[in-house]
Amino acid sequence: MASTSSLALSQALLARAISHHGSDQRGVSLPAFSRASASSRRRSMSKIRSLRPLVRAAAVETVEASTDASIVDKSVNSIRFLAIDAVEKAKSGHPGLPMGCAPMAHILYDEVMRYNPKNPYWFNRDRFVLSAGHGCMLLYALLHLAGFDSVQVEDLKEFRQWGSKTPGHPENFETPGIEVTTGPLGQGIANAVGLALAEKHLAARFNKPDAEVVDHYTYAILGDGCQMEGISNEACSLAGHWGLGKLIAFYDDNHISIDGDTEIAFTENVDQRFEALGWHVIWVKNGNTGYDEIRAAIKEAKAVTDKPTLIKVTTTIGYGSPNKANSYSVHGAALGEKEVEATRNNLGWPYEPFQVPADVKSHWSRHTPEGATLESDWTAKYAAYEKKYPEEAAELKSIITGELPAGWEKALPTYTPESPGDATRNLSQQCLNALAKVVPGFLGGSADLASSNMTLLKAFGDFQKATPEERNLRFGVREHGMGAICNGIALHSPGLIPYCATFFVFTDYMRGAMRISALSEAGVIYVMTHDSIGLGEDGPTHQPIEHIASFRAMPNTLMFRPADGNETAGAYKIAVTKRKTPSILALSRQKLPQLPGTSIEGVEKGGYTISDNSSGNKPDVILIGTGSELEIAAQAAEVIKKEGKTVRVVSFVCWELFDEQSDEYKESVLPSAVSARVSIEAASTFGWGKIVGGQGKSIGINSFGASAPAPLLYKEFGITIEAVVDAAKSFF
Repeated sequence: MASTSSLALSQALLARAISHHGSDQRGVSLPAFSRASASSRRRSMSKIRSLRPLVRAAAVETVEASTDASIVDKSVNSIRFLAIDAVEKAKSGHPGLPMGCAPMAHILYDEVMRYNPKNPYWFNRDRFVLSAGHGCMLLYALLHLAGFDSVQVEDLKEFRQWGSKTPGHPENFETPGIEVTTGPLGQGIANAVGLALAEKHLAARFNKPDAEVVDHYTYAILGDGCQMEGISNEACSLAGHWGLGKLIAFYDDNHISIDGDTEIAFTENVDQRFEALGWHVIWVKNGNTGYDEIRAAIKEAKAVTDKPTLIKVTTTIGYGSPNKANSYSVHGAALGEKEVEATRNNLGWPYEPFQVPADVKSHWSRHTPEGATLESDWTAKYAAYEKKYPEEAAELKSIITGELPAGWEKALPTYTPESPGDATRNLSQQCLNALAKVVPGFLGGSADLASSNMTLLKAFGDFQKATPEERNLRFGVREHGMGAICNGIALHSPGLIPYCATFFVFTDYMRGAMRISALSEAGVIYVMTHDSIGLGEDGPTHQPIEHIASFRAMPNTLMFRPADGNETAGAYKIAVTKRKTPSILALSRQKLPQLPGTSIEGVEKGGYTISDNSSGNKPDVILIGTGSELEIAAQAAEVIKKEGKTVRVVSFVCWELFDEQSDEYKESVLPSAVSARVSIEAASTFGWGKIVGGQGKSIGINSFGASAPAPLLYKEFGITIEAVVDAAKSFF
């Protein structure tokens, strides 16, 4: 139990927080700390006056607690001290958030959420996202108490150490029980929107009046930093628009960031903003000890089914620490030995570091049998569903397991040199529509560019609040939110395969989400059109230059630049199967021919020969191209051949796949004895040195583009047949 001094501290800090954020419904406002300046008090009063009556505290109904209050207190303090002890042992970490958020997190994991700790991947589990990922010891403590095998006490003691299951921010690929990788602020809440979207979509598609097999909630905790990042507003705007009623987000309202009080930079009314975004908003004024307030807020949130809910929970960062609570010093550093001892005394905690009281262990141990029962009950329900609705069950099973339907790849179109030429963005649309007919979990959309990216699925309508069963996602002009939402969709179920689209240059707006795709092994397909100066008159603001090279440098990312229809289909074949690696397809605006020698099978190798008149693996020169410039390389080869030279033309559609091939295969394409190599790509030449070698030549663009018709741009920037021929002749 908390000591008298602790409760006094709690009330003082809570008084300040309520004054900081506004009065209660009766118009009574508690005074701010005496240290507050006059201007600070004026700002606080301004906020009080601006608080809208619609934003209310949690309903004051009595909610029966299913657990003895003393056990709740001990459980909450167990979470706090597991976090304190782990951070202290590591001499690194963020103890403040776990100390402040322990009450709401305890109620979620112990009283509300449905999960099976012995099967973290049970399909119909509730999902939880710690968007404020720096506070990850909160989550590790919860997983440990709940009985997840992935977080044993020894793992807690190895917090932030090499090879541990408890890294410095939550990593879904490292720790079973973690849904998504968070840390970059705002990404997590956007992922949660994707998870909730996936639930709503699958429920609309597969639930029947007599069989509800998709029914789970998505919960998230986000902090002031998440609220400040623009990505959170993008994603939460969409969540409100889509009416994601099973998304419940807890806003850890502690008004402290790394630099100090949030008053220095963040004074907007978050409640009113979220109301404007279409969310239901509840305020829990006492997040430190107001367990019943938290319970009532969750009950109210669940009763609102047509919109997501933001529960603003006013907490004290570092709750219980006599000298550091409610300050930035408890945010991102260990408390220190003396303050840990003072906190133990303050909260009346007599236990050794990492010790969980026996009655707390016993209390939490019920989650293992209860979780097993939840899953077995659902499995029985699904078995009955499968008998009654076999067709729907087969599709849902594909989504749950990630097993693609037999022969799905045969739906991809193929082309011959006689087929009409077309822009690869148009050829991409043919592939997207073919895949949507045979891959049950295929869905996606564009950042307000569907008619230009050519990403509309013609057989389906729009996913909207009233039509969540449809598969076209309308993201609006929100690239960053779009990418992060797709990460959430991909990580919801192995067989959900989301794609998203914009102009390639605007990956700059969502690079953070794309990096998290790669890190968290989310196999999102990024459909990026207008891939070079070939887009023409829109000019350098829209013409990507350094982008291809930058994504080739990103780990666990497949960067495709297909040259024609067969290569576009080949890229999609790989992208669909690579569920733990995101794929980026850079596609042309301009029309390109169907080239002889290209193939779906060739793309699987990353780099392959499309034409060669040499023998003995000894061509006089090797010409290497990607995308729209592969045609230029092929045409240059014909000129050089007329002069009696042997020429090999290689498509280097995906460097990463080529790197995975055997040394023997690589030697068959790029023999080490042939140093006469020329590459051509309408982009930065950065990185091509490793392909062409020290004596090779790279033709590209190492400056920004310009506004003019595409053919003129190619001529002015030297992306021409003549440039390739001249470079090749320099070797002879």
